[in-house]
Amino acid sequence: MVRRGKTRRGGITSEIEKSLKGMNFPANKQDLVQQAKSNRASRDVVKAIQNLPEDRFNSPTDVAKAWGEERRG
Repeated sequence: MVRRGKTRRGGITSEIEKSLKGMNFPANKQDLVQQAKSNRASRDVVKAIQNLPEDRFNSPTDVAKAWGEERRG
């Protein structure tokens, strides 16, 4: 769960998943951002998507992998 710029462990991951509901793949990062905004994602979630290291995603699994890489630095 996202709270005022802070996240509980794993919380933003589930928020990203919710924000991408209805997304068609393959998709690029801008497609993901647009879908997240359409699903009324928080600014934290949109920012997290914008910071993903990849630009092209073939599946939700690709997004999850990129998010995991981003978190590990």
